[in-house]
Parts: sequence; C-alpha cells; structure tokens
Amino acid sequence: MSTDPAQMRAHSPLTPAERMRAYRRRRREGSFFVRVQLDPPDIDGLVRRKLLRPGQRQDPEALQVAVQGLVYQVLEGM
Repeated sequence: MSTDPAQMRAHSPLTPAERMRAYRRRRREGSFFVRVQLDPPDIDGLVRRKLLRPGQRQDPEALQVAVQGLVYQVLEGM
C-alpha cells in the first residue's frame, strides 16, 4: 500500500470478518490508528499548507489524508 496521500484510493466496504483480519494484520505489522481532534485553526493550517482544499474542511477522509500528508512531510524532514 502506498504511503503517498495522493495515491490513496477509496476502498469497497469490507465485511466485519475482513475488517478484523485487516486490523490484526496491521497490529502484527506495528501499525496503529490514532484519533486526532482538529480545531478550526488546525484545519486552516492544513489549507494554508495546501494539504487540504477549502471545500474539504468538513470531509473526514480528506482531513485524514491531509493529516497523513503532514506527518509524512515532518518525518521526511528529520
């Protein structure tokens, strides 16, 4: 799976068993999901950094991709 947010694509709905298998595989591989609260100034920052289009402020999937893009940018700069 690509880590480039621009290459991420929508997935078809999974059955509960498929979701659990995917969850267990990700855990074995050391991946974790983290929930992050984004306040309006945070979202404004993502728009200023051009990681999010202004019309996507209410789109959870677009916000996820934008935050992932920010994390990747920071980690690449280390």
